Amino acid sequence: MAKNRFPMGGMGGAPNMNQMIKQAQKMQQDILKLQEELDVTEVNATVGGGMVTVTATAKKEITSVKINPECVDPEDVEMLEDLILSAVQEALKKAEEVSAQQMSKITGGMNIPGLF
Repeated sequence: MAKNRFPMGGMGGAPNMNQMIKQAQKMQQDILKLQEELDVTEVNATVGGGMVTVTATAKKEITSVKINPECVDPEDVEMLEDLILSAVQEALKKAEEVSAQQMSKITGGMNIPGLF
């Protein structure tokens, strides 16, 4: 019977390590591609029955705010402020959900700190 020249796995782990490195490199490439896609992916949030609409990228950058002229009441600026705040919060929430969903597809659900 031949003796095992590499006890405890020895060089037997090298193919697995190479495979892990290749998988990590592919994941890194996929993440970079996803980040580019998130730059142009937009989400919209509309509140107040269509009175205020906010558009944001999936990377949580607000790109536009649309206000229906009907809701501009000089006597009630506070309502307009509340609508804008609500729409911005909803747009950012949607952006976070899209980003997390797309990232989960790449990472297999692993939470990798610092990616987003």
